[in-house]
Amino acid sequence: MPEGGRLRVVALISGSGSNLQALMDAAANGGAFEIVAVISNRADAFGLERARGAGIPAEVLDHRDYTGREPYEADLRTLIDRYAPGLVVLAGFMRILTPAFVEHYAGRMLNIHPSLLPKFRGLQTHQRALDADEREHGASVHFVTPELDGGPVVLQARLAVRPGEDAATLAQRVLTLEHIIYPRALGWFAQGRLRLGPDGRPWLDGGPLMAPIVIDAAAG
Repeated sequence: MPEGGRLRVVALISGSGSNLQALMDAAANGGAFEIVAVISNRADAFGLERARGAGIPAEVLDHRDYTGREPYEADLRTLIDRYAPGLVVLAGFMRILTPAFVEHYAGRMLNIHPSLLPKFRGLQTHQRALDADEREHGASVHFVTPELDGGPVVLQARLAVRPGEDAATLAQRVLTLEHIIYPRALGWFAQGRLRLGPDGRPWLDGGPLMAPIVIDAAAG
């Protein structure tokens, strides 16, 4: 845990912010971190209302007001750094980030992704899992690197795909797992237990993780 208080976290969102809500709830219930700002690239993101309702600064920086990715990210970085975060979390932030932006927060940026990485990077993960006749599906928390959804995975939760279920039902079940593992991973980071090691792998409790920690909800 940072000296003198809880870890300062800035969250980036684009939508409803259900994972943001899970993080806010964990922070409010004695977590070792605090959400000090929420930033969205969309003014209509409901997650901004969640933040305002909790008294957390909510900022909008619309990418459509910019002619290119680099100018947008330059202002985004300035806005983030104004809050002096020890960690930046992506919570449904639907923007592909440039390598320069990611490197600025190397080892200090986490993302949650709705698949058992490295399977199904990118979008429409639930339908793709069904189309591939996967028997298991889930969610992953990983450090962000320049490779899209390719950073070192820290924590996963998996469940069994039910016969005949559709993508919407599967997505909702996976979302429930996301709300469990994202606050847990942030807690580890905030407590000083989790970091990105010099070898590029996640380190937990002083040693490298040879494989992600997995919460098995496959029976559900």
